[in-house]
Amino acid sequence: MSNDAPTPGQPPEDDPFLKKPQDPTPPSAGGPQEPPPGPPPGSGQGPPPGSPYGGQGGDPYGSGRPGAGDPYGGGGPGGPYGGGPGGPYGGGPGGPYGGVDPLAGMPPLAEFGRRFLARVIDALIVFIPLFLLSLIFGGWGVDANGDTWDDIAGDLNTGRQWLWSLISLVAYVGYDTLMVKRNGQTVGKKLMKLRVAMLNDGSVPDTGSSLLRAVVLWVPALVCCFCIWWLVIIITILTDKPYKQGLHDKAGKTVVVSAA
Repeated sequence: MSNDAPTPGQPPEDDPFLKKPQDPTPPSAGGPQEPPPGPPPGSGQGPPPGSPYGGQGGDPYGSGRPGAGDPYGGGGPGGPYGGGPGGPYGGGPGGPYGGVDPLAGMPPLAEFGRRFLARVIDALIVFIPLFLLSLIFGGWGVDANGDTWDDIAGDLNTGRQWLWSLISLVAYVGYDTLMVKRNGQTVGKKLMKLRVAMLNDGSVPDTGSSLLRAVVLWVPALVCCFCIWWLVIIITILTDKPYKQGLHDKAGKTVVVSAA
């Protein structure tokens, strides 16, 4: 081995990751000899007597197999690689890659009960600090003693109440977005051994998917129809097949799976 230092900017010759150049020199006379090439396809010459293929002239692999006129065995439905109907790579109906289930190889989908408990935990984690702050700063203070319903509604529609609603909205959406994009788990989901995953490959959702998911989940609930929107989310999770996606999951293209 040479002790000369390698040229600056060049890897050493003994670098194990260095790609070795191919040797254009043909093998020496004493080396193993390549077998002579066989007859070209379709030349009419079959294999010699005693050949393990036992075929007749015209197809070196036997003229009785399907697609004998195609050197790759084509002619079957689906494409030149012998695929079945629905895809050229042998897949079944459902897509060019055989309709492979995106959840193949991923953990099982989360049970609804665990998802519900995780959501309750997450809601309380955000609600309790907001409630304590509202007691200090009067964010949700409404004096209903002797007031009519119109008076209470008027109190709720003040600028201070709208500002506090905006703060709550930012807190809920921000909490969900930051936690999910970090590792797919909020505190509630971590306690319930669940995680959010992208439907297409099971990866942790990026910022865009996490934000869109949180916005669809929280904005309608906090702005106009809290109980109704949560009921809609629950119904979609229970009835969606096969991925058990709520509307927020569909918006972010995510699923909730077991992390146990």
